Amino acid sequence: MQVAEVFQDSAESWETLIFLYNSALKEVGTKLEILNDEFVHIHKYNPIEYIKSRIKSPESICKKLKRHGRDTSLENMVRYVNDIAGIRIVCSFTSDIYGMAEMIGKQNDLTVISVKDYIKHPKESGYKSYHMLVSVPIFLSDRVVDTKVEIQIRTIAMDFWASLEHKIYYKFEGNAPEYISRDLKECSEIVSMMDAKMLQLNKAILEAKVQQGID
Repeated sequence: MQVAEVFQDSAESWETLIFLYNSALKEVGTKLEILNDEFVHIHKYNPIEYIKSRIKSPESICKKLKRHGRDTSLENMVRYVNDIAGIRIVCSFTSDIYGMAEMIGKQNDLTVISVKDYIKHPKESGYKSYHMLVSVPIFLSDRVVDTKVEIQIRTIAMDFWASLEHKIYYKFEGNAPEYISRDLKECSEIVSMMDAKMLQLNKAILEAKVQQGID
């Protein structure tokens, strides 16, 4: 069944939902920019390298619902698909990831629904990232609607690995040969070692600057 057929009787509702998710991305994106600017103002250092946001495509939403044995209805989409609105924060160091997560968690008008730490507990594939599912209030002219946004926080190296892993698995439609999965996992371990080494180097540089009296 085509997506247009699934939602043809609820076109207005579909458009309203997408409007809400886009609004939620704007709200969360602005908060992240302010937090980053404040960090630069106080500490002369920006923890965020860059931010990406996206709305999940209707095709991907339907595939996810079907994969979990659920009908492709608007109600199921809202209830069971938590990553329709997604923001990815890419940081320099792993310490920045946890610092950003802490700052996000302290926002009074954001509700943290759940947290999944795939850095301390990677997926079997080797995937590493810090996920937060949050709810943000969208103030409309006649009501307030709490809307979910998934936030992923990664280092540059983690994002590089995840992007290539997604492209490779997409070519095989999720059925990559065993040796490719094994090599990808080995690459993930290399990424972890590189992140750890870069964090160690950054700490060494900061300590050297303090010893030399350099701001």
